[in-house]
Amino acid sequence: MVVRPWCLACQYLLAHEYEGNNKPKFPYKPWKKPKPRSYNKNYSRESILSQKVGTPPHTTLQRHTKANKSLLLPRFYFPHGKVQNQAERHLIQEAIRTVFLSLPNQQATLDKFGAVTKACGCPLYWKAPLFIACGGEKLGYVELNMVLDYWRELTSTYHDPSSKFLKILSRSQNRDYLIPEDFMPLVQDVVDTHPGLTFLKEAVEFHSRYVHTVISRIYYCVNSSWTGRITLQELRKSNLLPVISLLEKEEDINQVTQYFSYEHFYVIYCKFWELDRDHDLFIDKHDLARHSDHALSTRLIDRIFSGAVTRGRQSKDTDKQNKMSYTEFVWFLLAEEDKSHPRAIEYWFRCMDLDGDGYLSMYELEYFYDEQLQRMEGIGIECLPFEDCLCQMLDMIRPEVPGKISLSDLKKCKMTPIFFDTFFNLEKYLDHEQRDPFASQRDHENEMSDWDRYAAEEYELLVAEEGGNDIQEPLIYGYSTEDDILSPNLDEIMNGGTYINNNSKLFWHQPNVTVTTYDDLNDSEDYADSDSPVFD
Repeated sequence: MVVRPWCLACQYLLAHEYEGNNKPKFPYKPWKKPKPRSYNKNYSRESILSQKVGTPPHTTLQRHTKANKSLLLPRFYFPHGKVQNQAERHLIQEAIRTVFLSLPNQQATLDKFGAVTKACGCPLYWKAPLFIACGGEKLGYVELNMVLDYWRELTSTYHDPSSKFLKILSRSQNRDYLIPEDFMPLVQDVVDTHPGLTFLKEAVEFHSRYVHTVISRIYYCVNSSWTGRITLQELRKSNLLPVISLLEKEEDINQVTQYFSYEHFYVIYCKFWELDRDHDLFIDKHDLARHSDHALSTRLIDRIFSGAVTRGRQSKDTDKQNKMSYTEFVWFLLAEEDKSHPRAIEYWFRCMDLDGDGYLSMYELEYFYDEQLQRMEGIGIECLPFEDCLCQMLDMIRPEVPGKISLSDLKKCKMTPIFFDTFFNLEKYLDHEQRDPFASQRDHENEMSDWDRYAAEEYELLVAEEGGNDIQEPLIYGYSTEDDILSPNLDEIMNGGTYINNNSKLFWHQPNVTVTTYDDLNDSEDYADSDSPVFD
């Protein structure tokens, strides 16, 4: 190696000669072999990819984000509706003051409270629940400050009609659902004040029956979860509030076919009265078997009374524990006469699902069809073997899972009524066999539902047979307010507090609910435990 004395590098190398082999020792640390990736505990493929794919630094988006860190996104979720502006709330308060100034002593009784309710921007028939919520039940009247205080408190949190309705009917209790008792003041006020029900004022015996029928129909249509508790989401999805608003505009109560029609109530109650021979407001299996000239199979009737769609009531009378109440019959008749309704499909699906696994298997279908075969052979009618019938049903329903039918499969099919009638209603099954196969599809296109059509036809027959009002006298016989119950899966709900209406003298009590949760989004898991009560 040539050493240049004038070179500083050569002088440095000579001063630091390697001791062992006289090799030069460089002034830097030599590069070492890197350790494997498995040794690095912080290494991950995702971290490497994020570094490679991430947004390049100092982009326009990053600069914009840093510059607007203090900005808040506008609120987009309003669980109780969008807040009213201050001007609108002030106008409502002034309208309330104007109404009270026109009243004697500036006090509003229930019969004068309709103007106050309209001043609040609510439908007329909210007046009885709103009157009670403001404290009028104790004094018999309300004053201006009582209404203003309650309305300010209500509108500070609840802004849309659905949330206001739920809070008013629940009497500001700390719950976000409605129970059957909450509807009592509203429906009773309809009985007392609606011009289409003036003829019913003197027939006090029928007030309770009508109220219970309406509330049962409300829960049948609105309470899609089968819990006996109407939630805010269920209320918003239903047409209940528009129908209540329609009551003040329609003088003929029978034109309001949803929930409140007197003709529909008359048909339901007369049908029950025909079956209830001892008039104790309960019917047993033998009574129900006489419905529609013994059209229903005994196996299906056994399933109805098994608790699949009725909840075991806690009654001191053991004889009534195995019977169907009037309001349970309301659900039964609605489901029987309109099998295309979502609640009817759930009703009959529960009855036919013997093992509760959320599917109708082949052996369950054969179990019900076997009795149909025996009955048709007994009257000399040629019938299809089960294998042929099964092929027809599967072709009609087209289940997603081959070989078994789910609740969602039946809800998607437009010919579900034919499916159910094939397995447990002989009269309607034979009627379907004789009709045009496309007739049922054309019926669905009409505005009138199967239930509305049935109720209209039966009402005309009842009026023609009984001469109108002649049937009402025997119906009143045997009336007892102690036997009243409200809903098919809400038995024994009368037990507790009271409310007295001066016009009707109707008493109601605090409900004791024993029901079952049900969610058709996951048929298998939820329906398997359908017979287990979830709360009392």
